[in-house]
Amino acid sequence: MATPSTLLAAAVQWAPGADPAENRAAVTRLVAAAAQRGARLVVLPEYSQAFAADMAALAPTVAEPLDGPFVATLQQAAAAAGAVVVAGLVERIDHGTRVANTVVAVDGERLLAAYRKVHLYDAFGARESDWLTPGDPAQRPVIDVDGHGIGIQTCYDVRFPEQSRLLVDAGADVLVVPAEWVRGPLKEHHWVTLVTARAIESTVHVVAADHAPPIGAGRSLVVDPMGVALAQLGEAEGIALAPIDPARTASVRERNPSLANRRHRVVGG
Repeated sequence: MATPSTLLAAAVQWAPGADPAENRAAVTRLVAAAAQRGARLVVLPEYSQAFAADMAALAPTVAEPLDGPFVATLQQAAAAAGAVVVAGLVERIDHGTRVANTVVAVDGERLLAAYRKVHLYDAFGARESDWLTPGDPAQRPVIDVDGHGIGIQTCYDVRFPEQSRLLVDAGADVLVVPAEWVRGPLKEHHWVTLVTARAIESTVHVVAADHAPPIGAGRSLVVDPMGVALAQLGEAEGIALAPIDPARTASVRERNPSLANRRHRVVGG
């Protein structure tokens, strides 16, 4: 099999609001802006479809199925950009009686993957499980983008290294992490540290896209398999753009064969 070529990836940072129509317009604009800079993989945050401080109240009013207007907008934006787009939404499931925190990946023709968040955010005073249905732990969402295995997880999932390792064992050499990482004491430090750790321990690239303030922490970044931040943002809306170079991954894995040297395996749910 031929070695994949370098993939230009974008972590898009912005602050979605409560109006899904306004957010769809913003998504179209931001995907186009990333594509104009050459991005082939565009990662938008968790809850790009709609977000408010009180998601328990908002989610039931904005939830939509995977064939709804948000995913359709993503596909239209992906088609115009010639890119694969990853973003989060509130998905209405089970005939409208439940909702899930879902990340989708699309190209211009089809839905490539839909991952329902496994680890619900019941921490730091929040209780996502009060209003969300967790995803099946057996999910292994890995898609192919130009020969690269792209593993999908969401926000709080990054605190659970076994989930990242399961994706790597399923073929991922890149992890994407759409997030709404809430600001707070040491939270920005946790975000950057955890994203970087996931890259180092599994010798993969990580593309992590967060909400901009006032609620999100910002600090979206793209990290290489040695833990080097190839591109990163502060608090403002913006696009962190960086190359995913398979030669870099191969070189790091030759010097640091941590995957090959493992003595324990992760067995998923």
